Amino acid sequence: MNKTLSTILIVIAVLVLAGGVFFAGSMYARANAYGPSMMFRNSWNNNQAYGPGMMNRNGGYGMMGGYGWNNGTNSNVKPLTVDQAKGAAEKYIQSLNIQGLETGEVMIFDNHAYVIVKESETGLGAFELLVDPVSQIAYPEYGPNMMWNLKYGGLNHGGMMGGNGMMGGWNYQTTPSTKVSAEMIVTSEQAVEYAQKYLNSNYAGATAATDPMQFYGYYTLDFEKDGQIIGMLSVNGYSGQIFLHTWHGTFIEEAE
Repeated sequence: MNKTLSTILIVIAVLVLAGGVFFAGSMYARANAYGPSMMFRNSWNNNQAYGPGMMNRNGGYGMMGGYGWNNGTNSNVKPLTVDQAKGAAEKYIQSLNIQGLETGEVMIFDNHAYVIVKESETGLGAFELLVDPVSQIAYPEYGPNMMWNLKYGGLNHGGMMGGNGMMGGWNYQTTPSTKVSAEMIVTSEQAVEYAQKYLNSNYAGATAATDPMQFYGYYTLDFEKDGQIIGMLSVNGYSGQIFLHTWHGTFIEEAE
């Protein structure tokens, strides 16, 4: 009787283990089938594969935390000036204590300001900042700036649940990697082509800018329609994948 019971228990244990292995394998295969696209909704690559969309939803303090994830217009807040945005970005740069960085292009939207931080020596993009119009505090931009930046990749100092959300503690490395090459598989010309192909399929009549800003791992560029900037997107420098920026709001002005 005891021997029979032992045999039954062993069989059950083997079946449970096999089921667990099968489940884990299925989840791994599913995750790798989507790849980076699982992290956002408006992703697109050369075979037009879209991800399910975990991180690109309307609302305030979502999974990315920080200062909000707002796709709508905030008519109650006065937009920043270029000087205010630049001042906030410079203050943020100083706090990092990384030598050789300076502010580049500044774009004002009704949701916030967008600022490119460049390397003074190379002229390449180091990273991207957003500036909150209420607090006038600069913070790392969402999306490619966090996910694809190979040289100034972020450190999540606050832990996965730090700050106001999952990415609330994210910041830039105080010691940027010196082993990252500026060369990428996708050229700037190809990045523009991929961006335009995406726009042709999703924003009829929109035109991609022909001067994308190169960062370590990706490109960022704006696009316009009828002579007016209506959005921004990034192109992965290795896969050509598109990441649409949906958080800026309505464009107001820009300055170098």
